[in-house]
Amino acid sequence: MKALFTSSVSRLVISASLCLGLLTSPVSAQQPTTDSQMSKTNPEPGQLIPSPPDLAASAWVLMDASTGQLLVNHNGDQRLPPASLTKMMTAYIVEQEIEGGNISDSDMVSISENAWRTGGSRMFIREGTQVSVEDLLRGLVVQSGNDASVALSEYVAGSESAFADLMNQQAQRMGMQNSHFMNPTGLPNDDHYSSAHDLAILARHIITDFPDHYQIYSEKYFTYNDIRQPNRNRLLWRDPDVDGLKTGHTEAAGYCMVASAKKQDTRLIAVVMGTNSDKARAEETQRLLNYGFRFFQTRKLYDAGSVLNEARVWGGEGDTVRLGVQNEVSMTVPRGSADNLTARINLAETLHAPIKAGQKVGTLEIKSGDEVLGQEPLVALESVEEGSIFKRVWDSIVLFVTGLFD
Repeated sequence: MKALFTSSVSRLVISASLCLGLLTSPVSAQQPTTDSQMSKTNPEPGQLIPSPPDLAASAWVLMDASTGQLLVNHNGDQRLPPASLTKMMTAYIVEQEIEGGNISDSDMVSISENAWRTGGSRMFIREGTQVSVEDLLRGLVVQSGNDASVALSEYVAGSESAFADLMNQQAQRMGMQNSHFMNPTGLPNDDHYSSAHDLAILARHIITDFPDHYQIYSEKYFTYNDIRQPNRNRLLWRDPDVDGLKTGHTEAAGYCMVASAKKQDTRLIAVVMGTNSDKARAEETQRLLNYGFRFFQTRKLYDAGSVLNEARVWGGEGDTVRLGVQNEVSMTVPRGSADNLTARINLAETLHAPIKAGQKVGTLEIKSGDEVLGQEPLVALESVEEGSIFKRVWDSIVLFVTGLFD
């Protein structure tokens, strides 16, 4: 293959081939490779990629769900009113509370007058009744119920304002740098905003962090109080590959959508904000997804537990430790360009025992030319216990002498 695998340890650079797909044996060392030899990423004939579509919207992004890499970005960091796309964060926090054991799907929530009176899109819950968390979550996601959002926020945090504090804390943890929430519904507020990029980050967390709850986002209808309402995501009917996530609309926000679809091993997340109609947001989001699936593909680079290299260990019972990745490593790239990827292992200058299996000892960096496409933790795949006093002293002497002549 044209691609190279390099490992940098202090001044030492070791290279070997990057195997796309299953890798089960240690990478063999070859001659040192210079950066100029690693950077052949220009498309070859037959690999031409057209410019992304120009959408009739304020902002849009297309994200690779496996890595979080942006494949298309137009005004992705512009702060805009998110309307009901806000409810994705509301749902995420509720799902987090369920997964953490703090609440349960079957918990019954008492509906306050405040929740009942909330305007806009509604689930039509009634004041003084009790509704399960599970039904409220479906009312929030499928029916986009503002009343359901308020009821859940009050149940989790005591009030809408306290819940908004949780939303903002979670946004910071996720790295959503252009988001600030004032309520769980997305009803207009000058200090309530997000960005297309941030909403894609949030969607990725929903998909990967709570896969058991994600199927709710694909449900086309939900009936409560004898009122059957459809999911406002038109793509659930038009495209069998689409399985979420959420729509939103206010006069200030326009018509917005976050959608995710999966074809074979490729899952993409599209965010489109500020279109002028329900029809337009579906059509423009579909165009963005079609572009992504037509011109990009996801390739598996390494299986979980793959051995990528061995490193010297000082002061241990053994002299070496096998290094690799704990999770599968995949990358979404332009079709036909996977052979031009390069990978580099970046290690600490020296590794000292004891080392525990799973301990992070460096990073695996995937690049296309000079652009870093993604990074994965490089971990020890086995434990190395501390050696005897004699071994530790001897290794210290060897390390010292080596340093003098290096």
